Amino acid sequence: MTGSIVRWGAALGLGALWWWAVLRLALAPDAGVLEGAVAAGGWGLSLLPVHCVPKARAAGAVRAGRWRKAWRVALATRASPPRRSGAESGPS
Repeated sequence: MTGSIVRWGAALGLGALWWWAVLRLALAPDAGVLEGAVAAGGWGLSLLPVHCVPKARAAGAVRAGRWRKAWRVALATRASPPRRSGAESGPS
C-alpha cells in the first residue's frame, strides 16, 4: 500500500514538474536551459518501454544460446568438399 502511494506521488510530482517546464518554455520569454532539459528529459523518458518483463518470462522470446548454436552448425558444413581442378567426374 505504501509503495503504491509513493509511486503515485512520484509520478504526479514529476509530471507536474514536466508540465511546468513545458508551459514555461512555451509562455515565458526568460525560460532557459533548465526548463529545456526538464522538458526534453521527460519527453525522452516517455519513449522508453515501461511494460518490460525479464526475457525468460517474455512470450515468444528467443532462448539464450540459440544464435551461438546456429553459428556452430553453419560453420560445420555437411557439404562435400569442392573438386580439385583437373579432376574428372565419375561415370553417370
